[in-house]
Amino acid sequence: MKNTFLGSLYLILASSIWGGMYVVVKVVVSVIPPLELVWMRYLVAIVALLIIGFITRQKWRIEKRYVLIIIAIGIIGNAISIVAQETGTMLSTAQMGAIITSSTPAFMVIFARLILNERFTLKKSISVCLATIGVLLIVGIGDVNMSSKLGGIALVIAALTWALMSVLVKRLPSDYSQIVVTTYSILVALIVLTPFVLPRLQAINISQLTHPTIWGGVLYLGIISTACGFLLWNRGLQMLNASSGGIFFFFQPVVGTLLGWLILGENIGVTFWIGSSLIFIGVLFVIIEKK
Repeated sequence: MKNTFLGSLYLILASSIWGGMYVVVKVVVSVIPPLELVWMRYLVAIVALLIIGFITRQKWRIEKRYVLIIIAIGIIGNAISIVAQETGTMLSTAQMGAIITSSTPAFMVIFARLILNERFTLKKSISVCLATIGVLLIVGIGDVNMSSKLGGIALVIAALTWALMSVLVKRLPSDYSQIVVTTYSILVALIVLTPFVLPRLQAINISQLTHPTIWGGVLYLGIISTACGFLLWNRGLQMLNASSGGIFFFFQPVVGTLLGWLILGENIGVTFWIGSSLIFIGVLFVIIEKK
């Protein structure tokens, strides 16, 4: 019971942090393109995690049989998913970013079955179908331009890859320090992204980076959203099963939509709410599924 409570708390905090992240990304990508922004936030996150790791005297050794899993987590979750997420947020809205990526729990059901051999029941099948319909409603219907549709597609890719990464985390021993696992996976992503980012850095307007809103946003994304958020999410997943743990993603759209409305003045359309409601109902099926 204690593990369930703590795991739930960690996942709620991580999802709430990421809900606010969409608004920050929406502001910062106006100056720093998505790929470069992901690279910068990881650079900040690595420094923060290394400091935390050395202060807490972490053991940095990883068994060879788990190295490939950590590399996969870094490439799939920390590189592909986050770049797709920030690209999608740039092309669409903070609200759409929060809602579409919250379909992740339904996709986690599929990967949990394929990778962890968790039961794939009728309720879980309904969950996946409803969430998929909800995503299609948000991406493909309503008064949205081509940019928003492309953004929606990028966000769906982000949701799929993040779901796969979240299930892969469950393949690691539960006694592994999440500080160590998160540091190594982010380091993998940083190494993968560096060759693509370095030639593009010169195109960024350096004078705009000195604005408090921009560098403050980068620090928030690196320290709070990446270092703290990833630590909380990975630790929470270790305490709950993959199918149930994903439901806490729904604190993202609540926070993201609220802040998008309050800070960015984004409108909320009927189709948006129908789609998000279907996703919510779909993931609710995962929660009420009896194990």
